[in-house]
Amino acid sequence: MNYEKINNEIKKFVEERDWDQFHSPKNLSMALSVEASELVELFQWLENEEAEQMMKNNDFRSKTIDEIADILLYVIAFANRNDIDISKAIKQKIKKNKKKYPSDKFKGRF
Repeated sequence: MNYEKINNEIKKFVEERDWDQFHSPKNLSMALSVEASELVELFQWLENEEAEQMMKNNDFRSKTIDEIADILLYVIAFANRNDIDISKAIKQKIKKNKKKYPSDKFKGRF
């Protein structure tokens, strides 16, 4: 599924439920934060090796995939509501990051 199709599916889903009335920038950003926290919660208290192993567990992996999808759904809904072109935003941010973190100075380190 390409981005345009995903975007249209989300718009249609929201419109069919008349949820635009609830999709303020504040509410969507809060919902996004909750979903990101739910992803974090899955990994809370796991050591790095445990987390790697858990991602091989089908049930756990399915839960993480659901949380990733929820996060992306809210990001796209937020962008739709606020006329943000995600493709353009990503390109601009990558350009800024290339300046901020040049590969000759940051390769292999933070």
